[in-house]
Amino acid sequence: MPEGESVEKTLSIIELIASGGVAGQVIIAILFLLLVAAIYIYFERIFAIKAASTIDANFMNQIKDHVSHGKIESAQQLCSQVNSPVSRLIGKGISRIGKPLADINTAIENAGRLEIYGLEKNVSVLATISGAAPMIGFLGTVVGMILAIFELANAGGSIQMDVLASGLYTAMTTTVAGLIVGIVAYMAYNHLVVKTDKVVYQMEAHSLEFLDHLNEPT
Repeated sequence: MPEGESVEKTLSIIELIASGGVAGQVIIAILFLLLVAAIYIYFERIFAIKAASTIDANFMNQIKDHVSHGKIESAQQLCSQVNSPVSRLIGKGISRIGKPLADINTAIENAGRLEIYGLEKNVSVLATISGAAPMIGFLGTVVGMILAIFELANAGGSIQMDVLASGLYTAMTTTVAGLIVGIVAYMAYNHLVVKTDKVVYQMEAHSLEFLDHLNEPT
């Protein structure tokens, strides 16, 4: 190699993390665990919400037909065979048939709150991760800068980049990792909120359709 020729140096992600020292590696490990938790919660909830939103298009027609002909037990049996929030709400309403319409409505609303709570299970954890991950990353930034200043002070005042490298690597890698985890968790959280809202609207629409049918003159 000719003398004086510069050599381009590349750095892999693994080498970059390893260069951050013990403090940086600990923070990166924590952020990685948060990322795994966020991804797991997202996919677990997205499958659960998808299953909750799936219902036979003819379900309400069958329910209304049974109720109109006084086949309450058949309607309840149909609801028990369909595993969805809508069927459970309608089943709760059917079990109150014969009581005032306001009581039926209250029973459905109470059941609806429980269903919504089930749909939102662990979703708040994603919101927490989306806020905590960048803060943990910034904590790594502060730790990295402290390490860099400490090394600089011990160097006797002579500024050398290799002395500062470990602290700077810790500062930069943890910041980037924290932001990535936070962004992923934030997007996952908002997507789940939109999907949950759609199921809630579906529950409300079918509940109103059921109550309207009960209120129709016979």
